[in-house]
Amino acid sequence: MITVGIVGGTGYTGVELLRLLAQHPEARVRAITSRKDAGTSVARMFPSLRGHYDLTFSDPQDADLRGCDAVFFATPHGVAMAQARELVAAGARIIDLAADFRLQDAAQFERWYKMPHACPELLAEAAYGIPEVNREAIRKARIVANPGCYPTAVQLGFLPLVEAGLIDTRYMIADCKSGVSGAGRKAELSLAFAEASDNFAAYAVGGHRHLPEIVQGLNRASRDAVRLTFTPHLTPIIRGILATLYAPLKNTAIDLQAVFEKRYAGEPFVDVMPAGSLPETRSVRASNVLRIAVHRPPDSDLALVIAVLDNLVKGAAGQAIQNMNLMFGLPETAGLMSPPVLP
Repeated sequence: MITVGIVGGTGYTGVELLRLLAQHPEARVRAITSRKDAGTSVARMFPSLRGHYDLTFSDPQDADLRGCDAVFFATPHGVAMAQARELVAAGARIIDLAADFRLQDAAQFERWYKMPHACPELLAEAAYGIPEVNREAIRKARIVANPGCYPTAVQLGFLPLVEAGLIDTRYMIADCKSGVSGAGRKAELSLAFAEASDNFAAYAVGGHRHLPEIVQGLNRASRDAVRLTFTPHLTPIIRGILATLYAPLKNTAIDLQAVFEKRYAGEPFVDVMPAGSLPETRSVRASNVLRIAVHRPPDSDLALVIAVLDNLVKGAAGQAIQNMNLMFGLPETAGLMSPPVLP
């Protein structure tokens, strides 16, 4: 049995970790922390988990995280890197759901996250946690950088085209939409019901923090340098990401459907849908599945890819558990096979 600690368990990704781990056959949550809500029971904070946990949030200073096999950080950027040295030295394995270990260049991290990196010497060993790309590195890693939700959808959507050298990587476009939960569980005017409901808006057009993460990942898979235009949008739904991706094809005679089906054959959490399909966010709600459809618009030399995922599951907590399973030699699907919720 894997003993688990969760740092920062009161946000949306924290409660999603708890929900998924409650049904995991080989993991037991031993400690969960919250500086603000120390002393509050998990069941009181999240009534949906009544009957599943007899745990109380503890102050991070008092929690014995070094006694855990796996420690998830569901915290703001900057928290995991402050504790990483101590925890890995004690033998714990870290899965960080924030950005502390996603960018391999410490200067890039400081540029986009406005803070110096606290342990740059650990960046080189951190495995980037998209299992469909980095499975073997994740198995051996002491630290896994769990990807952002947008980067998971965009990279897995573009990956078959980039790996096969089928597109002009200088002109890639990612037009992405996210539900409000992607911004976190916090009080912010733009996320209030009267502000976000019945509205649809682009944001961070001048540069989103996920951009360098996406480009870094695609560059690793590409023969040519990647240039990406990435525009995120906020939609009036609670959870879900829909990424519409465009890139010019080098050869329009290629069978794109076959390329995608071959690349993701056997992947338990990537569903390449039949030709002509239009994936919807509700088809993946509360599941760890990413669904992809690939199109070529009429009279066009473009590849058009539509990818959908639940930003809190395959885009966060579910993928983090998928990574934990790999790190501890468990079946990759353990605890993650619940079907999507509809309606």
